[in-house]
Amino acid sequence: MDAQPAGTNLTGLRDHNTALVMGLLRAAPRGGSRVELAAATGLTPQAISKIVARLLADGVVEETGRGTSTGGKPRTLLRLRPEAGYAVGLAVDRAETTVVLGDLAGVVRHEATHPIGLASARPERVVELLAAEARAAIDKTPHGSRVLGIGVGCRGPLDYASGILHRPAGLASWNRFPLKDALAERLDGLPVHVDKDTNAAALALPGTGGTAYLHVADGVGAGLLLDGAIYRGARTNAGEFGHQVLQLDGPECTCGQRGCLEALCLAALADGDHHTTARLLGTGAANLVRLLDIDRIALGGRVVSAEPEIYRNEVAAQLLARLPEPDWQHVAVELAPAGAASIAVGALELVLGPLFSTRLADR
Repeated sequence: MDAQPAGTNLTGLRDHNTALVMGLLRAAPRGGSRVELAAATGLTPQAISKIVARLLADGVVEETGRGTSTGGKPRTLLRLRPEAGYAVGLAVDRAETTVVLGDLAGVVRHEATHPIGLASARPERVVELLAAEARAAIDKTPHGSRVLGIGVGCRGPLDYASGILHRPAGLASWNRFPLKDALAERLDGLPVHVDKDTNAAALALPGTGGTAYLHVADGVGAGLLLDGAIYRGARTNAGEFGHQVLQLDGPECTCGQRGCLEALCLAALADGDHHTTARLLGTGAANLVRLLDIDRIALGGRVVSAEPEIYRNEVAAQLLARLPEPDWQHVAVELAPAGAASIAVGALELVLGPLFSTRLADR
């Protein structure tokens, strides 16, 4: 069992310690023993025993038999019970919404896409429709199941803490709309967590280090996963990757500026030119790598899904051509593993992540 960030034996940080233990069990399908958990977290055996006792009483973990003997009495193995809780993830863009139901381990049990988006109707009506789809997903859980909350990945800009949208391009009626509170009100106070769609998609990516998720659909954006945590910035508005200016006299963008990467990409896409769009995306990616020294680019979104190899190959080629020492500063380019469901799957992590780790911490 791999080591996690060090735990603490102070009572005031009990939830932190529990998250470390649950994170280790989530990452170990075969299970783990109390001794292994203590060694991996740095917690005392007594602290581990108390945490495990609470988790067993809550039905979150279970004992699954004995491990292999190493000379003494075989140790009792523990494993996470995926059916102990469920969450709903919503990916909301201009024209449609993808809904997933996931269990405690983050495994998707149900997925559906509906023609409901931010541009479909007035905000209040859209929220009513989103709430109805969330309830429909919840109805697919076994009777008496624990529903932990709703995660929403939505087009930004938005304030992660308050769940209020701020001037999303081309969607004036959503400016200052309190999406988080409005949805929670229609779901009888069930916890609701809202983040930018690109941040949510970044949460669906495995691994640590420095990763940028680049999204191309009806806009261009990025989610930044730095040292294992989402980087949101001082106003939780980091990642407006599509609004870096590449051409001073370029076409007008929906943000009001000219020559933004997003405007240039959408203009190329209007002509059906994926190769030019991919080259532009690669140019922007090279700027991002030089700024943040990240080591991985993950690509996603409806446009990328239409021609995945063009985008992966062209972005990689642009990085190779534009980085001063590409052999030294190697950057992996890959497609987001969850594919078209990346945002919705990541939205599940807005609910589940705090139970297992600190990946959601603001930076």
